[in-house]
Amino acid sequence: MSSLLVVLEKLHAARSGHARPLRRMRHHHLVDEPLVIVPLKLAGEAAAPLGCAVGTDPDDPLLLTVPQPRNRDLQHAFFVELARVVLGYVAARQDETEEVPSNRKDEPPRLRYADAPQILVPNRLALDYLGLLGRLTRFQETEDDVPLLGRWLTFFADRAEYPGSSLTLAMTDLLTAQWATGQSDLEDANLAMLLAWICPPEGMTGAQAAQAAEDPLDFPPAGPATDPDFDNLVLQPAVRGYDRAAAAGDRVALARSEAKIREAVESQLMPTWRLMWKGLERLRQLPEAPHCEQRWAADRDRFTGHVDHIAEGGPPQPRHDHAVAAAARLATLERAQNRFDAEQALDDPFVLAELRTTGDAFGGTVVGREPDRTEISPKGRVLLRPRITVLTEDPVRVEADQTYVSPERPKQTVRIREIIEDGSECLLVLDVVAGMGTVKKPAPIPELGETVCYTRAPAQFGGQEFPAPEQTPWTHGGPPAAPDDSQGAQQ
Repeated sequence: MSSLLVVLEKLHAARSGHARPLRRMRHHHLVDEPLVIVPLKLAGEAAAPLGCAVGTDPDDPLLLTVPQPRNRDLQHAFFVELARVVLGYVAARQDETEEVPSNRKDEPPRLRYADAPQILVPNRLALDYLGLLGRLTRFQETEDDVPLLGRWLTFFADRAEYPGSSLTLAMTDLLTAQWATGQSDLEDANLAMLLAWICPPEGMTGAQAAQAAEDPLDFPPAGPATDPDFDNLVLQPAVRGYDRAAAAGDRVALARSEAKIREAVESQLMPTWRLMWKGLERLRQLPEAPHCEQRWAADRDRFTGHVDHIAEGGPPQPRHDHAVAAAARLATLERAQNRFDAEQALDDPFVLAELRTTGDAFGGTVVGREPDRTEISPKGRVLLRPRITVLTEDPVRVEADQTYVSPERPKQTVRIREIIEDGSECLLVLDVVAGMGTVKKPAPIPELGETVCYTRAPAQFGGQEFPAPEQTPWTHGGPPAAPDDSQGAQQ
């Protein structure tokens, strides 16, 4: 659901004909050499690959096609070639390692890779398709690299669900996070129309360029589904010609049919391939947010862990998560989303303003301060606990006892002690609980009359505890209940 600020910017974009910025910074890391994958699949089939454009050079893509997508042997040959590219790209990111100091004094530093792979696809549906291909291939019992390809595609698809991760990204997600257009969310899922709003040709507004980009002949769908007219008028006759040539054993006709299908698939892939690099170039023009480095380090940790898991002979990802694993994963994703939202607000004033409209952050004027206030700890120590009172007119959805930080003082944490509502205004009593210094060396706190903004503090540790799988009931995958001897005797 869009916030009030996003809706307002969309209205401004529709009125002006030009996209409006929603972020001042880019909140995902972009590597110097990402692997761009533009996949296509056969209409009506869940995972029958039709082809893809893949590579790290915008001027030299590798085009892979499947002349008969329903043929399992041709599918496998496609996966073998795709594995060669993807696994070679992944292996090239394992050349250099770096030491990471341990948080504990008695533990030596650990090693992780200094770089990590990054997969870019056109849209969210392409991300889902990569995950489907991973599920299709990771359990295959073959002597080649196809099962290993499946494990890596599954890893990348799973990582794409993790908020703030930059290992696997969809171009439409990156662009819609940065700009608001004057079209619907469904139209924003069309990469050609979305980029037309953001980067219109000279002499045209974004609205005019987007209208021109609606033509599927000049701007084919970004996949993985193809245009129905292309399927009926071009692809289907070409595949039928290939089937006839294969049945007749005519090698000349077969080669001609393969070339025709390859040309048809290329006509659908290349426009999107060029749009991918155009969008990437536009995103690189934005400054990277400070917290990106920290999140990219976490991505490198996960990449290193998966490499080690495979090297140690670990099993592939399961088809379905156990109930406890699924619940733990969901809790991890929710915690990561809250942390990602808080870090964006600290880095980007546009995000902070958006959160203030929803009541998840607040800003106001300092109307009271007690810089020398102290408390006695349970052990009898005197602790410095400054207190400030903020008057705000923002809609407030915050809760008492929650911790918040300010972009101006990111190392100083406050806790809401009291919320006093008075009509359209609200008084928030805040205790400084971290970054306040000591009684002898107090750190500065906001002055009277100062304008301050606070957003929820990013959660770094903690999490809900879940039972072991064997301690769950049989309805959630645990052991079946033991039979009741007394009931058995009565029967």
